[in-house]
Amino acid sequence: MTYLQAIILGLAQGLSEFLPISSSGHLALLQYFFGVGAEQVLPFAVLLHLGTLISVFIVYWNDIVELVKELGAVIKDIFTGKGLRVNANPTRRLGFMIIVATIPTAIIGLVFNDLFASLYLSLIAIGTGLVITGAILLIAEKMGKNNKGVKEMKFRHALFVGLMQGVAICPGISRSGSTLFGGLISGLNREFAVKFAFLISIPSILGSVIVEAPDAFKTGMSIAQIGPVIAGVVVAALSGLFAIKAMIKLVSNKKLTGFTIYVWALAIFVIGYALMFA
Repeated sequence: MTYLQAIILGLAQGLSEFLPISSSGHLALLQYFFGVGAEQVLPFAVLLHLGTLISVFIVYWNDIVELVKELGAVIKDIFTGKGLRVNANPTRRLGFMIIVATIPTAIIGLVFNDLFASLYLSLIAIGTGLVITGAILLIAEKMGKNNKGVKEMKFRHALFVGLMQGVAICPGISRSGSTLFGGLISGLNREFAVKFAFLISIPSILGSVIVEAPDAFKTGMSIAQIGPVIAGVVVAALSGLFAIKAMIKLVSNKKLTGFTIYVWALAIFVIGYALMFA
């Protein structure tokens, strides 16, 4: 890949990972139109995911530190016979909700991994995923005032949000859009729904990196690739930081209609191109 291609891919990954427009769909489309082979993109995509992960850590650093501290407290409680004490404090309850939400995502990803991988090769599948994303955002936009925070959130709500995140492994279906939809349908208030969606992306992204890394790097990486890769990862991290902050404001202000229009317009183009030229 050239520097320009790497920067464009990094920008697309950073923005579309957190804005509800599907990072997987955009990367697959750019790979197709750049004419770059999957064997070249896969190692780069793994590293781009780490770049976006940096964005989440920067924005939610204080929350992550508190969650890690609380994990240590949970381990201590277990060994001292106090048990899990799920409701000991809001941070501990949030940590358990994140774990519960991760379970259905992990199961879906592992069981249907080959199916999802095959869909990345189909422009029709990507376009269909974008149509679904637009519908999800349209529904989320219409949701009324929800008032549930972490104290009112139930485990079934976390499972549903995790299920929606698992479905978003399909190319074209936005992870942030799907998890936001899941949170709002469950009655979570908008600010917490966004925060929860981004926090559960941490184990999801780490999990995908762990699963994909062995195949991605089995052939190694040439010295010539290092420069473009670093540039792409830096751009992914910076654009991801911008996207997270923008998404927080947009969801709070109920301004998702523009994303619906965008993904549907892109879906029409992709499906039309596939039917006529691909």
